[in-house]
Order: sequence, then structure tokens, then C-alpha cells
Amino acid sequence: MAYPKTLSFLISTLLFIHQLHFSAAQTVVKGGYWFPGSGLAVSSINSSLFTHLFCAFADLDSTTYKVTISSSNSAQFSTFTQTVQQKNPSVKTLLSIGGGSANPTTFSSMASQSSTRKSFIDSSIQLARANNFHGLDLDWEYPSTATDMTNFGALLNEWRAAVANESKTSGKTALLLSAAVFRSSDYYSVNYPIQAISNSLDWVNVMAYDFYGPGWAPSMTAPPAALYNPPTQISGDAGITSWVQSGLAAKKLALGLPFYGWAWRLLNANNHGLWAPANGSGIAGDGSIGYNQIKNFISQNGAQTVYNSTVVTNYCYSGTTWIGYDDTQSVSTKVTYAKGKGLLGYFAWHVGADNNWALSQAAFGAWGS
Repeated sequence: MAYPKTLSFLISTLLFIHQLHFSAAQTVVKGGYWFPGSGLAVSSINSSLFTHLFCAFADLDSTTYKVTISSSNSAQFSTFTQTVQQKNPSVKTLLSIGGGSANPTTFSSMASQSSTRKSFIDSSIQLARANNFHGLDLDWEYPSTATDMTNFGALLNEWRAAVANESKTSGKTALLLSAAVFRSSDYYSVNYPIQAISNSLDWVNVMAYDFYGPGWAPSMTAPPAALYNPPTQISGDAGITSWVQSGLAAKKLALGLPFYGWAWRLLNANNHGLWAPANGSGIAGDGSIGYNQIKNFISQNGAQTVYNSTVVTNYCYSGTTWIGYDDTQSVSTKVTYAKGKGLLGYFAWHVGADNNWALSQAAFGAWGS
């Protein structure tokens, strides 16, 4: 039965006020992702350096489209909130769903119909409550067509409505809703649904990293997460600017900080600056390397280190191995930038790659109180 127009308007208004009030409660995000394979025990996370911690990743079942937690992770996930709150009782936790290794086709299929979206939404809320998380984070990498983006918007709107209804019914504080998104407001010319994001998410985590890597930019060294990159639009600043210009409020944005870097193999050990000729990965595997491993590499090889304040990136080199990454200088500069631009905050992928919490402390200190 359709509601009378006046009642429908009242319901819409109350829902909007609820959303506005809840969003206003988020004054800053100093976030960090953790995942079981990082090598860092949950009990070892220095949660005092964060306002929000993301537990990654819950899975999306390709048949039922329900959100699930693998049996191998269930024990750590179920006690995650309790454990990190021992050092910081005020830290908020979010269950993150998906991730870079998840099949984007599964997310596309899930979002394509209201019934499968409902399976996702209902199961995600149930899991968050059952495991004592304060919120949910969607990491769909990435909606890649106009249809995907339209469905993504529908998913977010329905998710918010369901979360608001669950809060009203249970009497509990509404769950936080966030999403990890591409570096800019369009994914290779396919625009994100800005209005749905603005209305339905508390904020988005802008993945302002992985701009370059030896697997997809193998012919020269490059800054993997440059804050500025004047010759191109591939930079953190360009990405944040695109989101704001698209109509999303700065207070809905958190800037991504990579706690890892990428290693290239130099063609000439004596030509070792930015944009130097290179040929593929400088280390075993795909070239990705955690900050803690980078610090070990520098120490063990007597590597030369450079901070480029124009681009805002760090790099080091020894022999033919060249690594682009963020050290404390880059992190501090980026966090100062985020605060100066009026952003909600920042987040890191991932806390297990930090080195004695040096990057986390630099970020926390740069933002200040």
C-alpha cells in the first residue's frame, strides 16, 4: 500500500535527519586496515594511534550473494573489536568486505538485482552485529561500467535504509557505512554515483596509491603514490580534487596512505632517479614490498634514500634495485594536506606493514588533535 504523500515526506525527512545526525558524529577518521595474512596479531595493533580500524576481508558468496567470514578467520574476526578496544576503548571497528583479490564480477552480479542486493545487505548487517563491529566497509574493486555504477548507487541507498531500519528496530546505534573507492571520482571515465555516496555513506576511503608499479609501468621508475604529479592527472591531489569537484563534500573523504611500496629493476645502476629506465620488478614476486621490509632492505644494503618534496614521495636504491614508497616525510605531508583541504581524515593499507608504528605515529602526529 502506498503511503499518503504527507506521510511519505515525513518518513523521508526523518530518515534524512537520522542520516545527517549520524554522519555528523564522525569528526575525524584516522584509519587503518588489518588482515590476517599480514603477520601482525590483532593483539599487537597499537589501536591508540587510530580512531577507526578495518578488519579485512569478509567474503561475498558467488551463489547466495551473502557476506561470509571464512572459518579460518572467524576466531580473529569475532574478537577483533574486543581486542583492539583493550588499548583504545573508543576505537571504532568496521568489517570490510571484498578487497583487491575478490572477483569484481561477483559484486557486479550481486548489485544487479534487488533480491541479491538484499541478500548482501541483510547478511552484512547480521555479521557486523554478531561479531560486534561498529560498521561495514565495502571494497568493490571496481564498478567498471555505467550499469555497475547505477547498481552500486542503488546498493548504497538500500544499505543505508536497511541500516537505519535495523537501528530503529533494535534500539542500537546505527552501523557506520564506508567504502573504499578508486583514486578519482570516475573509474576510467565511468562516473561514481556521487549523490548516492553522499546520501548513504558516512565517508569513502580514497585509494590514492598504486598509481605506478613494475607490473603495469615496467619501463621506468615512478612514484607509486605521488601527492602531486604535474605532468599528469595521476596523483593524490588530482584524485581528491576530482571527488570534490564532482560534488562530494570534503568531509566525506579520507585520503589513502600506502604502508608499502613497489620495487623496479634499474637498467643502469648509475641512473637512479624518478623516471629512470627500468625493466620489471626489482625483487622476487610482483614487486610489492611492505614498509618494514623496505627499512630492512635499506639497512642491510646500505641503500641511498631520497625524499622528493615536489612530488611528495620517497625512494631508495641499491645496485639495480629501486623502491618507491612513503616514509614519514611523505606521510606527514599528506596528512597535513588532508587536514588543510578539510578532509575527514586518512587511512592506511595496511597496519601490519608498518615498522614499529613509525608511519602510524607520523600520521597521527601530523593531524594533531
